[in-house]
Amino acid sequence: MSDYVVAIDQGTTSSRAIIFDRSGSIISTGQKEHEQIMPQAGWVEHDATEIWQNVQEVIGIALGRADLTRHDIASIGITNQRETTVVWNRKTGKPVYNAIVWQDTRTQAIVDRLAADGGTERFKPVVGLPLATYFSGTKIAWILENVEGAREAADAGDLIFGTTDSWVVWNLTGGPEGGVHVTDVTNASRTLFMDLETLEWRDDILEAFGVPKSMMPSIKSSSEVYGVAEDSSLLRETPISGILGDQQAATFGQAAFEAGESKNTYGTGCFLIFNTGEEIVHSKNGLLTTVGYKIGDGPAHYALEGSIAVTGSLIQWLRDQLGIIQTAPEVEELAASVPDNGGVYIVPAFSGLFAPYWRPDARGAIVGLTRYANKGHIARAALEAVAFQTRDVLDAVNADAGVDLTELRVDGGMVANNELMQFQADVLGVPVVRPVVAETTALGAAYAAGLAVGFWKDLGELSANWQEDRRWEPSMDQDEQDRQLRLWRKAVTKSMDWVDEDVR
Repeated sequence: MSDYVVAIDQGTTSSRAIIFDRSGSIISTGQKEHEQIMPQAGWVEHDATEIWQNVQEVIGIALGRADLTRHDIASIGITNQRETTVVWNRKTGKPVYNAIVWQDTRTQAIVDRLAADGGTERFKPVVGLPLATYFSGTKIAWILENVEGAREAADAGDLIFGTTDSWVVWNLTGGPEGGVHVTDVTNASRTLFMDLETLEWRDDILEAFGVPKSMMPSIKSSSEVYGVAEDSSLLRETPISGILGDQQAATFGQAAFEAGESKNTYGTGCFLIFNTGEEIVHSKNGLLTTVGYKIGDGPAHYALEGSIAVTGSLIQWLRDQLGIIQTAPEVEELAASVPDNGGVYIVPAFSGLFAPYWRPDARGAIVGLTRYANKGHIARAALEAVAFQTRDVLDAVNADAGVDLTELRVDGGMVANNELMQFQADVLGVPVVRPVVAETTALGAAYAAGLAVGFWKDLGELSANWQEDRRWEPSMDQDEQDRQLRLWRKAVTKSMDWVDEDVR
């Protein structure tokens, strides 16, 4: 009998394979980072071939560490960095260009061109998203317009597109030799091309972007059998039966299945998702409308999302670009070396500002500097920037939903940082709750996969698995919270209106 499910978590900085048991506990993990390619300011790329090689390797590492074989695995779930765009030749299996990452801003000229007829919300009533460099649609258009021979190959039907879930599934099921070309509704809802009501590609929007429909994967539910791993895989003949974009997967792993439930994931970026049930709610406050999940033939469940581009990657920046820490966990100790931020605020608008501002003209700013400021203040300001950005998004969620959130469930790598979690509770004014299993992104993908093959019975069984690990209660008085938020929002205004025509 197969007693485990494996989740492949293809993330922004690394690929992981995590094996879970029936209680949702982690049995073993394999992880490998991939190169962050930055050819010029605003450009962020990954080598899709490297990613696929790493995925194969981490599967082997996870199986080896647990002393398991494919016979012990009931199913495979996939979760992925959303919006990151891969275009490859269906005959050779080779990408025509590096994967263009969700953080990449090179497509602003395409956004401006499309927005000239109807503004940035031209397609939002249909797809739930504003025109922005963030989403896959403009990235596909850029490849077709700028990579030699890509347009001709696409028109001939030789090129196909996928976010990294599609890339992994296609390769895992045989690649050029019969690979399955699919995505799920959650990833499809991040392209700018999927109708939220029909859950189908919109021909008129594809035409506006100049993207042939033949490039697009089939849209499936988040939990069904899409195919099986090919014979050469260590998981050969194992069904691939769950796909969820990383933020929706984290929501699923947090067992936030019902309307009114939410979570916030602290990873490379920060993503707050609020479940609106079977109702499509169109935000009036700068949030995105997205698909939360769809189980088999069941109805789609929708969500409001606040997407923040730079959180964990701000800590990486302190480490890799500034060198004020040697490892990411050191930031907590450095931040704790000072009693407060010393008047320093960091607005990490490295890719412009995402929700709720949507200001592509913004760039990163450090404000409030005096000679008193030291690297401890910089570290504390970096952590606080994560919490402040989350407060901005939560205010928008409360305004759109019409009811105030009473607690925030959190997950992701940064929730191990106690300084950050306490400050988060302080600036939100509500408790922050961390589950026992903080790897909720991979867990959500495993849950979706296991449901499809009967490994788990229903959502009720999954909800019973969720357990609280720690809770942080707000302790900041109201006057101090108001002061901090006032200064933060003043700092945000200093990051705006930076990009002119001659500034990259």
